[in-house]
Amino acid sequence: MDDYSSLDETNTVVYNCEKKPFLLRHVMSQITLTFLFLGIAAFLLIKNVFRADIVALLLVLAFGLSGILTTTEAFSGFGRSAVVIMFSAFVLAEGLRRAGITERIGAFIVRLFGKSEARLTFGIMTAGALLSLFMNNIAAASLLFPSLSGVSRRSKISPSRLLMPLAFGTILGGMATLLTTTNLIVSGLLHNANLPVFGLLDFAPIGIPIAFAGILFMVVWGRKSLPEKSPAQQVESENGDSEGLLNTYQLTERLLRGRVHPAGSLDGKTVENSKLRENHHLNIIAIQREKSIVPLESKTILKGGDILLLMARPEDGLPENLGDLLEILPLGNWEREYLSTPDMMLIETAIAPRSHLGGQTFQEIHFEQKFDARVLAVWRHGRSIRTRLANLPLEFGDGLLLHGTAKSLNLLRTEPGLILLAESAPTVRLSGRAWLTAVIMFVTLAMAVVFQDLIAEIMLSGAICMVLINSLSMDQAYRAIEWRSLFLVAGMLPVGIALEKTGGAALLAEKIVAVFGGTNPFTLLACFVLLTVFLTQIVNGPSAVTVIAPIAILTAQKAGMDPRSLAMAVALASSMAFMSPLGHAVNIMVMGAGGYSFRDYLRVGFPLTVFLLIILLVILPLLMPLR
Repeated sequence: MDDYSSLDETNTVVYNCEKKPFLLRHVMSQITLTFLFLGIAAFLLIKNVFRADIVALLLVLAFGLSGILTTTEAFSGFGRSAVVIMFSAFVLAEGLRRAGITERIGAFIVRLFGKSEARLTFGIMTAGALLSLFMNNIAAASLLFPSLSGVSRRSKISPSRLLMPLAFGTILGGMATLLTTTNLIVSGLLHNANLPVFGLLDFAPIGIPIAFAGILFMVVWGRKSLPEKSPAQQVESENGDSEGLLNTYQLTERLLRGRVHPAGSLDGKTVENSKLRENHHLNIIAIQREKSIVPLESKTILKGGDILLLMARPEDGLPENLGDLLEILPLGNWEREYLSTPDMMLIETAIAPRSHLGGQTFQEIHFEQKFDARVLAVWRHGRSIRTRLANLPLEFGDGLLLHGTAKSLNLLRTEPGLILLAESAPTVRLSGRAWLTAVIMFVTLAMAVVFQDLIAEIMLSGAICMVLINSLSMDQAYRAIEWRSLFLVAGMLPVGIALEKTGGAALLAEKIVAVFGGTNPFTLLACFVLLTVFLTQIVNGPSAVTVIAPIAILTAQKAGMDPRSLAMAVALASSMAFMSPLGHAVNIMVMGAGGYSFRDYLRVGFPLTVFLLIILLVILPLLMPLR
């Protein structure tokens, strides 16, 4: 891919700004303003004041309103081929997922490696790396996430020993292809500098050895530093799954039993009209009538003598506060009576990335009515939230503990906004359309390799073909696109234009050359790589590479180095987001379920990063000469 020829970008970088700038520009120079805006953006990202995509859009507005960039320049990121390639890749990956192909591939690879922890680590990381070659890292991890829950139970290996390797495997695989966000951004910045951009497989000769080395490191050494237990760990014994999950979510201390008074205020009322949740903060988990468990629905009528299993805070469950409603009973063997019946089960699920459920409450979603399952608790940021859940806004990565039936399980499987942390659905035979979907994906990628000048058109054509054969609908295609990443890329690309137009990148490049100009090019390479890795852990890869790559390209030109070599080094370094969960969204995705802390990422990720940096600094100069 020598240029983004699919779009007319000849007027994208316009250096003669004709519109009148704001007064601020008269007071401060363009270079000072540019660095001020970037400094504010870095502060907002480091302090996590706003999401990265919001910060990127604020930068676009700041550069446009200040007059540093013209309107065309400020919004040029939305018309780049990099953006077309990215959303096409999301649609293609979703088509494969809906066809059942990626689940089959992931499940097969996971099953192939048996119950040995070392072999499972290798298999999981390899599966994640392979899937992330042609899909978003989070999407690849989401496909394997449900399988790991079942594998963990069968092999009696804690999920905490498998989830971080899964996240790292997807990051490592993404380094070997152009389709990764950071690699697309760097390729776009090369285009800004009128240099040949990267093709689909240009990263593979260096990225694949690094990915393989990273996987081996985790198998041999890194996994030994992982935590032994996770919040979602379950024990394989009689009733072990139920007890393990209830203890994990700290529910046992919040449970109580109460008998409905005959002719009392609850006798004859439906669950919905009982107002136990609204007025007394009591969540009904199950109803026992005589010796059987009554189906729990909003229209279920309570009768005198019914025994209710309830969840409440200690202060809400005091007998003196509930005497008019219920006769409080000893808890007894409630787990056998209520939670281990053939018809009921505990189900654990998580809010998926890009889920439309994020920001909504259970009440707004009508969650329990929609999925026929009761919400028992929410796991968020290392702690369990067990009461007053109805109006709790959901967040990406929340773990949900539910009580439902086999019907509930099937309904939950159909919801793309949830990741089911349980055994995957039974494998179904692939249809003819599924095989056609696979053929479209293969042909699309093959043509993108051969005709690199037309990669955007080819990727978009493949995505449209999947819609035309009904692998997914247009509405499903829109939902599959990770708009957050798309706006992040579109908003960050003009930063390179601002740095170049104002002379900020040239100024920094001159300073760097003045300091390191007389040294070996290898020193410059090492400095830029280390700086990129450091910033990536704080503000994430796309943000770090947007600032550093333009400076690296100009520095290389002034120092007589090959700009593409230094640009590739920066791109690969920006993917080494192993030392902090903030470095990549997939790290945050597994953090809660794995029970990881910041210290865990540093303990495992630091030696892994050092090891991979050494390999990068050895391999890159051999395959891409610095001069």
